[in-house]
Amino acid sequence: MQYNRISHRRKILIMSGLLTVAFLVLAGRLVYLTVWRADYYAQLADRLHERERSIKAARGKILDRNGTVLADNQTVCTVSVIYNQIEDPERVIEVLSEELGLSEATVRRRVETYSAMERVKSNVDKAIGDRIRAYDLAGVKVDEDYKRFYPYGELASKVLGFTGGDNQGILGLEVVYDEQLQGEPGMILTVTDAAGIEVERLGERRVEPVAGDDLRISLDRNIQAYATQLAYQALQTKEAEDVKILVMNPQNGEIYAMVSVPEFDLNDPFLLPEGTDPNLPEKEKQDILNTIWRNGCINDTYEPGSTFKIVTAAAGLESGVVTPESTFSCPGYIVVDDRKIRCHKTGGHGSEDFVHATMNSCNPVFITVGLRMGVEQYYDYFERFGLKQKTGVDLPGEANTIIHRMEDMGNVELATVSFGQSFQITPIQLITTAASIVNGGRRVTPHLGLETLDSAGNVKETFSYPVTERIVSEETSATMRGMLEMVVSEGGGKNGQVEGYRIGGKTATSQTLPRGNGRYIASFLGFAPAEDPQVIALAIVTNPQGVYYGGQVSAPIIRQLFENILPYLGIMEYNQ
Repeated sequence: MQYNRISHRRKILIMSGLLTVAFLVLAGRLVYLTVWRADYYAQLADRLHERERSIKAARGKILDRNGTVLADNQTVCTVSVIYNQIEDPERVIEVLSEELGLSEATVRRRVETYSAMERVKSNVDKAIGDRIRAYDLAGVKVDEDYKRFYPYGELASKVLGFTGGDNQGILGLEVVYDEQLQGEPGMILTVTDAAGIEVERLGERRVEPVAGDDLRISLDRNIQAYATQLAYQALQTKEAEDVKILVMNPQNGEIYAMVSVPEFDLNDPFLLPEGTDPNLPEKEKQDILNTIWRNGCINDTYEPGSTFKIVTAAAGLESGVVTPESTFSCPGYIVVDDRKIRCHKTGGHGSEDFVHATMNSCNPVFITVGLRMGVEQYYDYFERFGLKQKTGVDLPGEANTIIHRMEDMGNVELATVSFGQSFQITPIQLITTAASIVNGGRRVTPHLGLETLDSAGNVKETFSYPVTERIVSEETSATMRGMLEMVVSEGGGKNGQVEGYRIGGKTATSQTLPRGNGRYIASFLGFAPAEDPQVIALAIVTNPQGVYYGGQVSAPIIRQLFENILPYLGIMEYNQ
């Protein structure tokens, strides 16, 4: 009996001790929360009664190399409604549907949605936003916002790209440099009571947005505008499918112009072509837009034709299988294995040295050079020149070169590649490789981004790009410059001559697949001055009607371009 009383007392003591410890722990926790963590929980309590409205940051501008603004911002408004604060819903519906041009049903659905805040419409013209604000409707919020604006409409549309409704980059430079351009959004904090109604006496608290950095690019607005004008002129007069023009500094890879017409209006990028069936499925509409937005200079590949003989000539000279004085005989064709491959001059060029074979763009000679090198060595130079890799241009969607695997290349495949057929590259790849051959042998990276600037115009970040030295020797590069100058001065590129200047270049006329379909691609690649290239340009005209030869269709485009931009760039005339 006594043992039971002792046991019962011990249990009571233990329980009392446990309860005391628990009380002390809770009391300690309460003191900790109310004293040491008081500020933290006070902030949480405030947040329960604060409603956040985001403020977009001003997106950084895009400037051309001279500081001309190519992408800017316009002030617009976002109109929203707060269910708990609306006092006269019918009046709100009437005003917003009329001012915003929305159906009554659409506005009613927004107004009657029970949520902390419901957006009715964004990117509203500021004048309309100001009018709505003047009505002073309870529960209606009009916040100023930013919308991307492109002062020159469709100029460089496929290079600059555009932004979406949230001001985030979707295409072109806008998406590549989105992180630098977008800035940091701010917010408006409004204090509300338990019912979600704004407490007027406490007003609003603003956290200001931080504007994005400006981006200065290598594009020159004047060169881009003139190149675009020439491209549209060729598109119309030759009834072509499309025209592409690239202009670049061969010494450092800076792109002065990149044109792929038809272009599109950057301020209305989702506009479908006139006559498009409005009832098309959304996927088909998007496919049409993707085609419109496609930048053919980097996204598309094509058979380069005779402009690629620049690569074969450089590889042949560098490897030693040919010299400028090497002699050949062209009967108008060459037999490779069981295949008879014709020269464009069916009667043949007869006896000629390598310089004149280049001036004549003689297929049998370039096939002979390729065969002398052999598949393995030619393929090595193909890789050495960077043709198996993307150029690394700072634009999205660059396509790869499409070429036979080395193990699948026989003599016939090597022969056709040697004069620019049976494989495909992008225009940016061709001009970059040619630039690297004539600039002394340095493989440059084509690019647009130069630097970012803060709001005061101070440089924040300067971009740098890889350079691969000695893809060919300086001697080979100098020989190539001299040979290509003769192509323009005395050979098939005569229509690329510019009075007072020494121009180097190469023409091309290639067929599109399948062969014999009557569709051609006319192109011309030119550079100036020939002795020390400071600018290189490529014009490609797809499926011109009537005359379709590169020397007659595309060379005059580059001639007109150079006549205007060489003096503009301060490149002096040649003193004979």
